[in-house]
Amino acid sequence: MDLLNTLVDKGLRRESPTREEALAVLATSDDDLLDVVAAAGKVRRHWFGRRVKLNYLVNLKSGLCPEDCSYCSQRLGSRAEILKYTWLKPDQASAAAAAGVSGGAKRVCLVASGRGPTDRDVDRVSDTIRAIKEQNESVEVCACLGLLSDGQAERLREAGADAYNHNLNTSESTYGDITTTHTYADRVDTVNKAHAAGLSACSGLIAGMGESDEDLVDVVFSLRELDPDSVPVNFLIPMEGTPLADEWHLTPQRCLRILAMTRFVCPDVEVRIAGGREVHLRTMQPLALHLANSVFLGDYLTSEGQAGHADLEMIADAGFEVEGAGEVTLPEHRAPVRGGGCGSHEDGGCGSHAGADGAAGGTGGCGSHAGGGVCAPAPASAPVRTAEEPRTDLVAVRRRGAGTDLAPNA
Repeated sequence: MDLLNTLVDKGLRRESPTREEALAVLATSDDDLLDVVAAAGKVRRHWFGRRVKLNYLVNLKSGLCPEDCSYCSQRLGSRAEILKYTWLKPDQASAAAAAGVSGGAKRVCLVASGRGPTDRDVDRVSDTIRAIKEQNESVEVCACLGLLSDGQAERLREAGADAYNHNLNTSESTYGDITTTHTYADRVDTVNKAHAAGLSACSGLIAGMGESDEDLVDVVFSLRELDPDSVPVNFLIPMEGTPLADEWHLTPQRCLRILAMTRFVCPDVEVRIAGGREVHLRTMQPLALHLANSVFLGDYLTSEGQAGHADLEMIADAGFEVEGAGEVTLPEHRAPVRGGGCGSHEDGGCGSHAGADGAAGGTGGCGSHAGGGVCAPAPASAPVRTAEEPRTDLVAVRRRGAGTDLAPNA
């Protein structure tokens, strides 16, 4: 396909595709899907080889959020039967992080529900960051605490944070349909605050909330303009007890096309498969590794993910390798400003500042509160399902790890 050849050439030059080209990727047929994956895979391998970065979530404070984000199981008015607990102590959070690091994660994402942190909350999280760094000096720490006030990003960086996550989630034109208690502009402002403080910015999207192809392209181009170093792509987990519980519109093929489009628009940034991969990609998860160079290991914020050992086996079986702690994630032109591979933004970032790309904070990714997928396969006696039927059996509330007495999944 001429389209794919053009997109590969542009991706290798860090040049933005046109909106029409990005929309055309989403409109490709299932017959062309493997060609789309192969083309985007060339761009992924050019900038990141066959490395897969592992990230691990620690939910510092779960539930009881005053915001009304429709996708979120921790939202105001949520009837989802999730774990609810207040702030973990630094030693508890550090122990949870250690489980992820021992499983191969090189980045720990510290997430807390709420509109945004108070100054006291920043002190708590700063103590936690220092505790984690004392145990694992080389680990990257990303904070995801909601909307930031002036000076808070700087304080987190001084405490040792490497990155800050705050997702745009959806396009500006449809944002008001998803959330009413804060604005799209509020989210953009927080990403800019992270940039200004010298933190590596992480910002992404949630697919599957009823958005159009145009909305998906809009948010990815907006992310490119914000120039984050990492872009988590979340796939909505329709959690019972939330307003979007019936939004089951994604197929594995649709998810792969969304990831490919994101890679073409954001060729040289860390594209992360975040919440929902187990539920919507299912047995096609290995193909997604040809598009994204980063995944979450184990469980998500409020829901269970694939077993950690299964993640590692999948990566190895697909011919990829786990990125080591000493390896720099980002390409050389996105030179790290501090240890752990967090990049700078002087060289145009995700191609340039003329387009848009980003990620952070949707269904179970770093910066989201909706949770993720689950691990356990359907029992052998389960009836055969058609491709159109929702896989509600693949959604399970997290009952282990942070906030419980049970060992985490890592």
